Amino acid sequence: MSKSIIILGAGESGVGAAKLSLALGYTPFVSDAGQGKATFLGELEADGVEYEVGGHNMGGWPEVGEGSLVVKSPGIPETASIVSEVKARGAEVISEIEFASRNYDGKVVAITGANGKTTTTSLIYKLLVDGGVKTACVGNIGTSWARDLSYRIVSGDSAEVVVVEASSFQLDGTSTFKPDVAVLLNITPDHLDRYEYSLEKYAQSKWRITASQTSNDFLVYNSDDEVINGLIKSTGTDAKLIPVSAEKALMDGGEGAGLNPENKKEFLIHTQNIKPFTMTIQELALQGKHNLFNSMAAGVTGRILELRNEGIRESLTNFEGIEHRLEYVADVNGIRFINDSKATNVNSVWYALECMDKPLIWIVGGIDKGNDYRDLIPLVKDKVKHMICLGKDNKKLIDTFSEYVESVHIAGSAEEAVQTSYDLGMPFDTVLLSPACASFDLFGSYEERGNKFKQAVRGL
Repeated sequence: MSKSIIILGAGESGVGAAKLSLALGYTPFVSDAGQGKATFLGELEADGVEYEVGGHNMGGWPEVGEGSLVVKSPGIPETASIVSEVKARGAEVISEIEFASRNYDGKVVAITGANGKTTTTSLIYKLLVDGGVKTACVGNIGTSWARDLSYRIVSGDSAEVVVVEASSFQLDGTSTFKPDVAVLLNITPDHLDRYEYSLEKYAQSKWRITASQTSNDFLVYNSDDEVINGLIKSTGTDAKLIPVSAEKALMDGGEGAGLNPENKKEFLIHTQNIKPFTMTIQELALQGKHNLFNSMAAGVTGRILELRNEGIRESLTNFEGIEHRLEYVADVNGIRFINDSKATNVNSVWYALECMDKPLIWIVGGIDKGNDYRDLIPLVKDKVKHMICLGKDNKKLIDTFSEYVESVHIAGSAEEAVQTSYDLGMPFDTVLLSPACASFDLFGSYEERGNKFKQAVRGL
């Protein structure tokens, strides 16, 4: 392989890939079609990495040809013209997590799904850390795997296990990525604009998490999910299948996780002929049907990795929630404010609405991702009093829901949305920010959207 590595994208993944390239002795060159963020560009400059912004100009790159490696950031689709151009010259184009995985020899746990990735990733990380295992937590959850690995190579402080939250965008561009344990939570419509509005293409992207697994590896999967069951039948995997169900009882003697057939208020986890682990649902720190599933998936992963039952129980009991995911913010004059900014698709919002037991003022909106909102109509009709649209183009949301709520309002900022919700609210109402959309029309990220929402609430 050439000593030069081309990196497309100057965000967290791209900068991480540049740092890993340097740690491995390669010379990276970074190209970004946008203008880049000052913090990331500053890191490249501090490391002496050459870069360009404002477009991909191959004439200024190191030579690209047979044997060249190009590392693609997740925001760049496989269909981008620059990807086609470098492939036509004979270069191999891979994702950042593929690049990191090729240079790491410890155990890998990877989690993907349309919803619940961050919560389940954090749960598994907590189980391992509480169990005394030296663990890194990387990927879509925040720090890129390549960045973390570069630090560990330079410092000699290696991790025994890496827990990777992997989005479909990150799985695109993988070819040898092989988790020891892959966790596939669910497949529901999300990011369909990236996949030509095809659920099948999106599902195949998710299935890449198990594509290179062998019979020595494990696939922990949602046995209640029809799309996943279809993929097992049609595409298959060499991994050992470990089903998890939050709806059905665990089969007698079978491996996996499910409800206790003798007591539906408990769940069972059974792996490798060890005495089943039993825990009551009420003991879990995270409540709600979706969090029951996330906790069960984390618990069965812990068992596969040979963690102690009592340690798993303690970790699942004491886990604290994830920022921006059904995060309690404050009660102001009897009105409760909940930050669910991470809910960027319909299924996430469905779970959020389903959990609510008080009259709702719903803050929704942003950049539509090709979602069909109609599945939410029964819950909106039953629970939502007022809808506040926080985004630049609200027509689709208004057309879908306006006849089912008392009133619809438009807000151009988090502050305006919060003030409007407060003015509309009554004691015992809940204001729920659960957008069902990407944030990039008004905010830099869902984190920025959630933080501005929290700031505005605390400023009431």
